[in-house]
Amino acid sequence: MTTFNKIMKEAMALKPTEKVELIDKLLSSLDVPDAEIYESWALEAENRIEACERGEIKTVTLEKVLEKYK
Repeated sequence: MTTFNKIMKEAMALKPTEKVELIDKLLSSLDVPDAEIYESWALEAENRIEACERGEIKTVTLEKVLEKYK
C-alpha cells in the first residue's frame, strides 16, 4: 500500500470533526503566498495605473461592466 493510500485510509477513519480540522490544515498549507507572483502582480498594477494616468488606457465603471452580465 502506498503512503498516500495509507494516509487516506487513516483519514477516512477519523471522526467528522477531526476530518474538518485535517481539511482546514491541508487547505491552509496550500495558501502560501508566492513572493515572485506577488511582485509580478504589484508591478503589473503599477504599470496599469501609470498607463491610465498617461491616458493610454480607458477606465470603465463597475456598473458598465456589470451591464454585460445581466
